[in-house]
Amino acid sequence: YGQGQSIPVGGLAYYLSPPSTITDILADPFHTVVYVAFVLTACALFSRAWIEVSGNSVRDVAKQLDDQKMFISGFRPDSTRKQLKKYIPIAASFGGMCIGALTIMADFLGAIGSG
Repeated sequence: YGQGQSIPVGGLAYYLSPPSTITDILADPFHTVVYVAFVLTACALFSRAWIEVSGNSVRDVAKQLDDQKMFISGFRPDSTRKQLKKYIPIAASFGGMCIGALTIMADFLGAIGSG
């Protein structure tokens, strides 16, 4: 503290901000759990939204495969969208959660905002 930073002490801002030190993590595990859950959920949801607007949605990938006369081996060409729908959203969410986990680790180690 004392570095010219505002530190929330209560309310929603407190729970959505990262714990400052390891002792804060141990002293208030509920704060840590809420922060981790918020970051992982937000990253997963943002990642799923991003694939929709960036041209990587299930519909777009199925169309690209169809335009290139490619198909998924063992499945009919008209079921490509159905098969991709099983994997693309989950892969996007998992990728977003991995980025969120990296961000959380950086926050806990003090790498974000430390210069």
